[in-house]
Formats: sequence, C-alpha cells, structure tokens
Amino acid sequence: MFRILVVEDEPELNRTVCTFLNRNGYEAKGCASVSEAYDLIFGGEVFDLVISDIMMPGADGFELAESIRELNSELPIIFVTARDDMTSKQRGFRIGIDDYMVKPIELDELLMRIGAILRRAKIASSKRITVGSLTLDAEERAAYLDGEEIRLTSREFNIIYKLLSYPKKTFTRSQLLDEFWNMDSDTGPRAVDVYMTKLRDKFACCEDFEIVTVHGMGYKAVLKR
Repeated sequence: MFRILVVEDEPELNRTVCTFLNRNGYEAKGCASVSEAYDLIFGGEVFDLVISDIMMPGADGFELAESIRELNSELPIIFVTARDDMTSKQRGFRIGIDDYMVKPIELDELLMRIGAILRRAKIASSKRITVGSLTLDAEERAAYLDGEEIRLTSREFNIIYKLLSYPKKTFTRSQLLDEFWNMDSDTGPRAVDVYMTKLRDKFACCEDFEIVTVHGMGYKAVLKR
C-alpha cells in the first residue's frame, strides 16, 4: 500500500484529505507543520508521496520541498495551496515538485493526479516501460518488440521513452527541442518532425501504440490497448 504524507496546517482539511485517501486505497498520515514533517521524513518513516501546503507557520512548503529534494530526488511532491500566482508555481516547479493544485480542490481530481504521479514514479524507479509486446529499458537504452531489439539512436530512445512515460500527453515541438537538442542554435522544429517520422517507421510493426500528430502543437503517444 502506498503511504502518503499530508502536510497541512488547517486541521479540517488535513483530516478530510487523509480520510478520503485512506478510504481509497492509500495509507495517509497527516501533520500540521514542516517541522513535524521533518521529524517523520528524516526520522526514518518511508513515504511514497508528499502533499504539502505552502503557507504554514514557521518554515513553508518551499523549504520542505527543497529539503526533500536534497535527500531524495524522486519522492513525488504535490503542492495544494491557496496561492494562485505564477511566481509561486514557477518556484515550486523549479525546486522539483511534481504537481500544483489551487484550493479549493476536488478530492476526486487529487486522487486521479496522485495515481498518475505514482505510476510515473514507478516507471522512473524501475527504469522500464512495458506497453503490450514492447519493452523500453532505460538501463540498457534499448527497445524490444516481442523480444527482438529495435535499434535506436540515443535521441530516438529518449524521445520515445518520454512519450510513452506520459501517454496521451501532448508535447510541443519546442518542449521536445529544449529537452533533447540542448537548444542547438541551428536546430529548428522541423528536426522534431524528422525524428517522429523515423520513430514511426521503426515501430510500424508495433500494434500497441501510435505516435499521433496534434496539429498546430506537437506529438503524443496513444495506447491502443
């Protein structure tokens, strides 16, 4: 069972979130301050995900996230806060949080986001993605279809691994360029199109997913099964 730490100084909201998560298959534990969270996290308790407010007495959620990231670069963090300004969102994501929700929140939406983040975290920790008959192994930097290796360049592997890590999520050409071409000055959006054509050719025999063009935006992977 996944364990979730809820760091929220509003007692009623803390209880509500913990009760809801406990009723939906998680083990949630609440605390009312960053100092209490430190005692739990650095005292040896293991959590699979942290939900934190930003504005709390004493140290705030930003400090908590920074401390967690120094200790663990992979532990998922969701901010749930009343702060709806872009500066706070940018700061949170720069620190390394995984999601940001603005109060008041829908608990069902929180549940969906938790599920999605934990699935991605599992992929990241295992460093392997399996989609039907296709396996992508990040340790080997290799792709196997029905046990047979599909030869990919490093960039091709990185792109397809990214797309299949977030099925149905659209990535713009600019996002893909920024991440996989290191902002080379002589590279334009057309380079992304060329690589997508190559990947479609190499995975033409795979019936488990397809790379879909989102016109005017970019690309996404869509699972067929």
